[in-house]
Amino acid sequence: MNNEKIALVTGANKGIGLETARQLAQQRITVLLGARDRARGETAARKLSQVGLDVRFLEIDVNDSDSIRKAAAQVERDFGRLDILINNAGVMLHDEDKKIGEQPLEVWRKTFETNFFGLIATTREFLPLIRKSDAGRIVNLSSILGSTSLHATPGSPTYDFKVPAYDVSKAAVNAFTVHLAYELKDTKIKVNSAHPGWVKTEMGGEGAVMEIVDGAKTSVALAMIGEDGPNGAFLHLGEPIPW
Repeated sequence: MNNEKIALVTGANKGIGLETARQLAQQRITVLLGARDRARGETAARKLSQVGLDVRFLEIDVNDSDSIRKAAAQVERDFGRLDILINNAGVMLHDEDKKIGEQPLEVWRKTFETNFFGLIATTREFLPLIRKSDAGRIVNLSSILGSTSLHATPGSPTYDFKVPAYDVSKAAVNAFTVHLAYELKDTKIKVNSAHPGWVKTEMGGEGAVMEIVDGAKTSVALAMIGEDGPNGAFLHLGEPIPW
């Protein structure tokens, strides 16, 4: 069995996911760069491997249960375990011409399919492999926009900024984090939610204030926490975010 840590980052062919893969690999971790598009995923992994990083492409579509099963089977064959799972894949969909209560059901369904159900399906499939790790870590990419407390508080950073399907899906991710962390509280596995920040990516948009290199830091830190680290927390750069 490989003695180095093995990490899987989903949705990692670009943006925060790609930078997360880079930073983990820089810490001598074997990183499986997960992506549903083989060409893009292989290109991204190759660019990192060309600078001496142990990054390998793993085809995985979090919206496809068969794809998830095949990916888990491949990881089991190749490594026998998984030490770190970073559920990074996500989408932000919104019909700007419609009010919150008028958002098309299709937007809600597609958003939850990737951001919530895909995350749960991936976690469920890989959990048996994470249980084989000496210190498993699961990091769920959330957002400050998933904070119900801040959305309900006038004057908060998010009070006047609503992307309903995305926001509610991330609130659901946070709730799943708390429940899974409770289930695993007596094991060596830790489960946490990460708010990367408002990052200059395609999803973050033109107004974003953080560079991608900084947007990956929270996920990487939670992936590397020791046995005395948090479990069932919602954090940004080490600071708690209100649920």
